Amino acid sequence: MAKLTPQFRDVITCRRMILAGALILAIGPATALAQTAPAKPLEVVTSFSILADLTRQVAKDRANVVPLVGPNADAHVYQASPADARKVKDAGLIVVNGLGFETFMPRLIKSAGTKAPVVTATAGIKPIKTDSGHGHGHGHNHGAGDPHAWQSVEAVRTYVANIRDGLIKADPAGEAAYRRNAEAYLAELAMLKADLEASFAALPKEHRVAVTSHDALAYFAREFGFTFEAVQGVSTEAEPSAKDVARIIRLTRQKKARAIFVENMNSPRIAEQIARETGAKIGGTLFSDALSDEKGPAPTYIAMMRHNARTLLEALKAE
Repeated sequence: MAKLTPQFRDVITCRRMILAGALILAIGPATALAQTAPAKPLEVVTSFSILADLTRQVAKDRANVVPLVGPNADAHVYQASPADARKVKDAGLIVVNGLGFETFMPRLIKSAGTKAPVVTATAGIKPIKTDSGHGHGHGHNHGAGDPHAWQSVEAVRTYVANIRDGLIKADPAGEAAYRRNAEAYLAELAMLKADLEASFAALPKEHRVAVTSHDALAYFAREFGFTFEAVQGVSTEAEPSAKDVARIIRLTRQKKARAIFVENMNSPRIAEQIARETGAKIGGTLFSDALSDEKGPAPTYIAMMRHNARTLLEALKAE
């Protein structure tokens, strides 16, 4: 066999180093991708549709997110099914609103025997106190105050942080992705709030008075300077009484409310009755406790808030 010269051996060594480097470069991105992409998506169960969207914005493709109470459905009156119990039992993470909103969830979690960690999205939020002394159709005790904190864009920033931390705890390998996705979504929320504030700036304060089906918009009212009178209280479990309807008719006249709004999950019957007796107009449909389906105007949280703002502005603007 011919003996290799030192120069030739150096050339071969150099080529081997180049090939090894190229192989590392080729494998590197694939290895990094394998480290960030989960072998199997985390199974996440949320109590209702709005939480499902917020969770999807943070989790993206690292999780399969399923709401128990779906679009256009009322979590206040929801009855859990055996299928729900199976979903909860098999979940890797459960996300609830808290503040007594989902009265069916504690019992469901206990009966399902799940070992999944539970994220309370409202943890750290100081709730608005509710006035339970006027008989506004309260069907149960929310206990900790008004649970509809998602109607505040600022409060939803806390929701996102809590959901992010819960996802990281359940799926530590996805921490970088969850933090990146949360930051991007928080930037979208900041833009949303700025847009809503700018759009409402042209609406006179005296025009920001309206009637709604139930008391779900107190956080929205505080954040954007509105006054909402509601036929029902923070829960929709009990039908409003004749006394409740009479009270709203009186307040509608006294406060010169320009419009009455129905909600996507409620019957418009009572709102139509109040409109007939007061001369106020039906201002349209607001989404308060549930998103629309994909074909509707509010399939995501941000779309819901923008839809509600447009609906309010169109109905309450000066004629």
